[in-house]
Amino acid sequence: MSKTIKKIISTDKAAAPVSAYSQAICVNNMVYVAGTVGFDKNTNKAAEGGVVGQARKCFENLRGILEAAGSSLNNVVKITILLHDISDFQAVNEVYKEFFKEPYPARISFQAGKLPLGLKVEIDAIAVTGEVQTIQ
Repeated sequence: MSKTIKKIISTDKAAAPVSAYSQAICVNNMVYVAGTVGFDKNTNKAAEGGVVGQARKCFENLRGILEAAGSSLNNVVKITILLHDISDFQAVNEVYKEFFKEPYPARISFQAGKLPLGLKVEIDAIAVTGEVQTIQ
């Protein structure tokens, strides 16, 4: 029976977890990134600029975690965006397009009842490592 390798990813390229979880877990060539929040890694406080500032910081934190895992935003296959208020969808979508280009990852966005620490957005992702060939 072959062994599956589970590698814990922890990096200072992103804000530290706000609770008891790993920033990401790699299993074989898959990277499962926990919900990233809009905390500034240097201040450990929510980014300024409301939902737009927090979303931008979420994606910056996501990028740092993926790089630490040997991946990148280009290798993201699935994104989940949790919003405190679904009326922020369009604003967050504009920030999303700053970080991702076509063909976009698969994605789901929805309003959550309440996000931790009064935050306005939380984003998780699934990515792959290694060279990726995209076929359309």
